[in-house]
Amino acid sequence: MMDIVYQDLLEYIPESSIKQNEPMDRHTSFRIGGPADIMVLPGSLEEIINTVHVCRRNSCPYFIMGNGTNLLVKDRGYRGVIVKIGDNMSNYSIDGDKIYSQAGILLSTLSGHAARASLEGMEFASGIPGTLGGAVAMNAGAYGGEMKDIVAWVRVITPDGDIRKLTVGEMEMGYRTSIVQREGYLVADCCIKLSKGNREEIEEKIQEYAKRRKTKQPLHLSSAGSTFKRPPGHYAGKLIEDAGLKGMRIGNAQVSEMHCGFVVNLGGASARDVIDLINHIRRVVKVKFGVELEPEVRIIGE
Repeated sequence: MMDIVYQDLLEYIPESSIKQNEPMDRHTSFRIGGPADIMVLPGSLEEIINTVHVCRRNSCPYFIMGNGTNLLVKDRGYRGVIVKIGDNMSNYSIDGDKIYSQAGILLSTLSGHAARASLEGMEFASGIPGTLGGAVAMNAGAYGGEMKDIVAWVRVITPDGDIRKLTVGEMEMGYRTSIVQREGYLVADCCIKLSKGNREEIEEKIQEYAKRRKTKQPLHLSSAGSTFKRPPGHYAGKLIEDAGLKGMRIGNAQVSEMHCGFVVNLGGASARDVIDLINHIRRVVKVKFGVELEPEVRIIGE
């Protein structure tokens, strides 16, 4: 089937933008993952829509990813098509206090552009890894700010390949969720509304956030950021540390000794190591505290 899908894709996508048997450890911040049968790197909205139509026409599974900073691909890889929205779709423009941007731009990059334009309100996003599209889809946030606070509207592609423009209200953005995740939409581009501010003060705030991250998070090791969502009334990292799991290892996957909310790859960890460690953490925390930890990391493949 994948040979047929590949030939079908060639009708719409340049051959240079289609990769076969692509190792996914090259595309995730965990640096883990077996090969995807096909990876497509679309350069336009039309190419995304055509890729989705090809997959649906051939009953071929597909998965939309950004920069891979919140993704764990299993060791045998992904049977189907991975559509990666990254540098290939990262154009943006600034008009007054509004930023219009494609979904593939890195959130940290866009935050820097906002700061240089003396636009405030996006400082919280300066250290969040991943793309704008992924951040909008999961309503990413930090230091008291969330994407729902700055998004004006979002243009999405539905699973049927239709284009819809949604207001922030229609996005139904909650804690690490939105209608994008629930309905299987793909973020194509969006408008962010900020406010005029003082560039020096904005950049100082960004630098302060960067210092705090560097001292509190294991940025020197491969990970997918916070492994678990924050449970109501608790902090995942504290629960994990109080459960005596700090530094716990399975294979080369470890509960970070710097921040227990992170599972890190010490080097050469398998997806199985990470998954087993995540499951062990969840069991122990549930038994000791009666709290169900929900993974924030997306796990795909086989």
